[in-house]
Amino acid sequence: MPVRWIPGGGFLGNSYLVGGVLVDAGVLPTSIERYREQVREIVLTHCHFDHIAYVREIARICNAPVNIHRLDAPGLSSDAISLSMHFGSSAPRHPPGRLLEEGDRVGDLLVLHTPGHTPGSICLLHEEERALLSGDTVFCDGGFGRFDFPGGSRDDLARSLDRLSSLEIEGLYPGHGSPVEQGGRRHILAAKKLLDITYA
Repeated sequence: MPVRWIPGGGFLGNSYLVGGVLVDAGVLPTSIERYREQVREIVLTHCHFDHIAYVREIARICNAPVNIHRLDAPGLSSDAISLSMHFGSSAPRHPPGRLLEEGDRVGDLLVLHTPGHTPGSICLLHEEERALLSGDTVFCDGGFGRFDFPGGSRDDLARSLDRLSSLEIEGLYPGHGSPVEQGGRRHILAAKKLLDITYA
């Protein structure tokens, strides 16, 4: 199943469409309008504002429920937790329809709890395609999400990257920057090494 990349503009995070699942909702609603009949569910990789900015509007135009890990759900209604004040805005205050846990499924995607960037950060694995939608846990340049925001943890992130590096990932679809369709595991291994060296 193809993963459709919907690039984030400026500070906004990427969104992706996988079947009927829209991953993250920081992009402008006009970017989603053409897919409104296809979107059945929205899943948020974490609660930071650049990934949830337009979740209320997108959920309304798509008539779709919102999924988020239970540990990040408070960020949907908290300016401090969502970091919305850093963007000169407010949290969307949109209630989640479902609180996710490790091992849950959203469409064809398996939820992997990967804390570190936030307590409730998740990655979404399409096992058949060996594709990972990684939010801000790991990026395609060998980078990783910051862990110096409230709720972040270097140790948790290290464990999350260690776990992800054991997976045979081809496509890597991060929350920022361009995705890759092949060799995704190499990027995860590079991020793991960088974290180990820089923040030993």
